[in-house]
Amino acid sequence: MPDSPDDGGGDELQDTATPATTASHVAATRGPAHRPQWELFLGLAGSVLVLDQLSKAWILDNVDPTRPLAVIGDLVRLVLSRNTGALFGLFRDNAALFAAVSIVVIGAIAWFHARSPRSVVLSTALGLLLGGAIGNLIDRVRLGYVVDFVDAGIGDLRWYTFNVADAAISAALLLLVLLALRPSLAGAAASEDAPPRRPRREPDPRG
Repeated sequence: MPDSPDDGGGDELQDTATPATTASHVAATRGPAHRPQWELFLGLAGSVLVLDQLSKAWILDNVDPTRPLAVIGDLVRLVLSRNTGALFGLFRDNAALFAAVSIVVIGAIAWFHARSPRSVVLSTALGLLLGGAIGNLIDRVRLGYVVDFVDAGIGDLRWYTFNVADAAISAALLLLVLLALRPSLAGAAASEDAPPRRPRREPDPRG
């Protein structure tokens, strides 16, 4: 018995509809709802940078290197420390090396964010990281050292002296560890970006 004209028509419609659906989805994924949150990323980086540089300028003008300024008794003090090394004063006397490394890191942060899914947590972490990296880079280029000034501890047991940029970088690293432990915090947008799976066609029982 010859097949009716309508036989297979559903398959034809399915074949033509699927590419259209995929194309519209691809177009949608390029829209603002699926792009990295640049406003949050750049705004947070700029805020960290401004706060970092203003606090360092105030410390340079108002704190005597030989006389720490108590904030919470001996628990938290403001001091003037010139750090020629890395974060928290590690690897001293390598300011030029760390300045070069910072430039590479700043470029890598921006590159990674541009290719990241839309995630508040990820943009926050990378924004903090970028602002902190630029803040300390400016010190290394302009002064030849990084201004550290927060001294915390009990008695002779003190934590590494740090600044606003260091605090932002530390917070960013903690958020990145959290993202590594909970990928779902950054993966929601990534899963939305995946194209829809094409429905599986069942064989025609009529052969």
